[in-house]
Amino acid sequence: MAGPLLRAVGLTKRFGNVTAVDGLTVDVHPGRIGLVGANGAGKTTFFRLLLGLTRPTGGRVEVAGVDVAHDPAGARARLGYMPEHECLPTDQSAADVVATFGELAGLPRSAARQRASEILDLVGLDEARFRPIDGYSTGMRQRTKLAQALVADPELVLLDEPTAGLDPLGRDGMLDLVARLGDFGISVLLATHLLDDVQQVCDQVMMLDAGRLVVSGQTQELLERSGVVLIEVDDRSDLLVAALGQRGVHARTTDDGAIEASLTDDQQLDTIAEVIADLGLPLHRLTTRVGSLDDVFLRRAPAA
Repeated sequence: MAGPLLRAVGLTKRFGNVTAVDGLTVDVHPGRIGLVGANGAGKTTFFRLLLGLTRPTGGRVEVAGVDVAHDPAGARARLGYMPEHECLPTDQSAADVVATFGELAGLPRSAARQRASEILDLVGLDEARFRPIDGYSTGMRQRTKLAQALVADPELVLLDEPTAGLDPLGRDGMLDLVARLGDFGISVLLATHLLDDVQQVCDQVMMLDAGRLVVSGQTQELLERSGVVLIEVDDRSDLLVAALGQRGVHARTTDDGAIEASLTDDQQLDTIAEVIADLGLPLHRLTTRVGSLDDVFLRRAPAA
């Protein structure tokens, strides 16, 4: 598709005196996108705005070029949604539930049944699809919720904490499924507070803090610009750490004797080189460390 998959311009949502989404402006392109933030950061409210389930206080948001405020049904037709909370009728089978959602999306009954069978096979529930959901494990229920979100072949599927409540094996299985969705031309917006999940499967990241956009971009680029460098000099590491601190560069000595310095801007790299030269220390190594999304968030999030 031409243009961004999602576009928010000054998007704001207030509930009384609480601002859940605060002036969000961002373009997001097709792919696997991680929506990262702590509980209360505005992730679920952003989903509700995308689905047209609540109206913005200010600004606007588009899904695949459709203005949600003007055509909420048209926007929802392009979306699948996997909620975090328990929502499945436990006296029914996964086959019945997923087929029903297919019919609600406009598929004829026979096509909905066939599509439900294909999707349940995709998520690993083929053999269990006729059993009542009441007997399902947490992982099987999560896979059923994912299946109903996919049954109408959406352009974008919204996943709200899809690994919640899963053991490590179940979490890895769910993330593998998310990673495979791109093979079917389906984009993903994965809302989570677990940065490791996003780093594992997402190629784009949006980080929210108190409803504000902290950072948005390609995952790998953000990791490469994590602002952390490793320095190796001789045995006078403590002297260099102290001198860097006096110049406003936060640094610490690691367990293996190297120095890890966190940069707030590109100019500080020149400062490090200057301090090393001023001290007359032999420089054995100065390299950028590929960091984690935790590093990115901690660098960009406003101080409390």
